[in-house]
Amino acid sequence: MILVAGPYRSGTGDDPRLIAANMRAMNEAALRLFRAGHLPITGEALALPLVETAGSAGIGDAVFDEIFHPIGERVARHCDACLRIGGPSVGAEAMVAIFERAGRPVYRSLADVPGCT
Repeated sequence: MILVAGPYRSGTGDDPRLIAANMRAMNEAALRLFRAGHLPITGEALALPLVETAGSAGIGDAVFDEIFHPIGERVARHCDACLRIGGPSVGAEAMVAIFERAGRPVYRSLADVPGCT
């Protein structure tokens, strides 16, 4: 399983269109991984439904903060590798650090992932 880690809110000013573009980039990378035979996952795919179900009023509220990054960190501990995409992101770099501490691969490009071109 490969975690796709990239910016979600970083650099967006919480503009929904820019956040959607960040999500699209992560999902496009995940699709390429899938088509190359890998099992991709994003923390956002797991966190966002829980954030909504838990009653978050919006990005950055207490409910959002309780779930969003912690679930990504938990997922990271169960993945085999990480694909880091996009620009600066404190959250994505926290995911990368989990992989690096565990000695698991961190890919910086799809071309670096076995089987992807």
